[in-house]
Amino acid sequence: MKIRLEKDLPVLLIALVSVSALASLPQVESAWNGVKEVYGEQDFGLRILREVMLVVVVGYAALERRFWNGAATGSMFAFLAVVASYALFEVAYALFLDLPLVVPMSGLRVFEYLPLALIGFMTARLGAAETVILKFTSYLRYYIVLQGVLAIAQALWAPPLVGVSILGGGRPFGTFVSPNLFGAAMSTCTLFFALAEAPNVRKWMYATTFLALLSGSRTALLSSFLVLFFQFFSKVRPRDRWALVLPAPALAVGALLLASSPLLSGRDDADPTQDGRIALWQRMLSNNINDMPDLLFGWGLGLGSNTINVLFGAEHFPGQFDSDSLYLFLLNGYGLIGLLAYLVFVWMSAKVSGYPQKGLAMTFIVVAGLPFNLWEYFPQNAMLMFLWGAVVGTARAPNLQPSRATAASYRGYGEQIR
Repeated sequence: MKIRLEKDLPVLLIALVSVSALASLPQVESAWNGVKEVYGEQDFGLRILREVMLVVVVGYAALERRFWNGAATGSMFAFLAVVASYALFEVAYALFLDLPLVVPMSGLRVFEYLPLALIGFMTARLGAAETVILKFTSYLRYYIVLQGVLAIAQALWAPPLVGVSILGGGRPFGTFVSPNLFGAAMSTCTLFFALAEAPNVRKWMYATTFLALLSGSRTALLSSFLVLFFQFFSKVRPRDRWALVLPAPALAVGALLLASSPLLSGRDDADPTQDGRIALWQRMLSNNINDMPDLLFGWGLGLGSNTINVLFGAEHFPGQFDSDSLYLFLLNGYGLIGLLAYLVFVWMSAKVSGYPQKGLAMTFIVVAGLPFNLWEYFPQNAMLMFLWGAVVGTARAPNLQPSRATAASYRGYGEQIR
């Protein structure tokens, strides 16, 4: 069997992303009937399918000798060793707090798709990242058609299970477990269409922006607007860009108010007597950070994971809560040390990378993690992990060579990146 990773990778990635459509069909049917109780059962089925497909993708990449040559460099190995050591320390600390093993293991979910980042890193080292992304997004159009048709039908006629859409029906969930996950996936697709260097693919980012708006998810809409802002910014002459930078904060506040207004957001099911997200975070921080070790190392790895809420129910363990934000999740599970390490690595990724649109890619990742833990949201986590690896791996020139079969199929592999 000939291993042609660069050629086959777009197909493997779209297959991984598409398992959400297959696994969520029971959830779609129940939501059409106004039933919400099957969330946990559906999520388990989706998790099995996506993890099997993840094993297939990683297993195929592992058969490629150049994968190990590209991903197992000295600096990369040292970085992974440091991350693994600190993660194991946090697992041991959680067990010391008498938490069952499944709790800290759920706190390791931020690393679940790390192998895709290694694959993206190696692909960039081959000088093939941009071509793989372009081919992947050309397949992604068919996925968007499926999600778009179903989402519009839901927005028109589905019961208002989690709020009312701007089209009068229920907020669309596509083939996902909630409108928020659907919106997160659509905004991530907006990003990938923007990164594709082809007009016939890039125009699809407007369709996914509409679907993100239709979801009623404020985060999804803001993330899509961020992508469009970067696209508009890149087309303005450098000497005139200050005219966009100066009003950017006001534009961000205006977009947030617009996304939160009844005009676009269908959240009519919120209980006004309950604390909002920020109030919940403030209360959890004041209740759980009692001393310096709590601040530095966290107060229990995994207690802020959505998985624990599904398995054990809300507030089963002391300090357990639905963290939503990635940064609060990291502070909860990995402490201030882990949170700062994450932010430093985001900054370093942009600094050392030669990826043409690294600013857009890394800013999107930073913003998407503010209101929820993006590394728990599939397929957003899978797509962004691959992209992050591609950003970090993109240098001035590729230092690996493509396979002969791939080089014959694609022009440009192995050429210098400018």
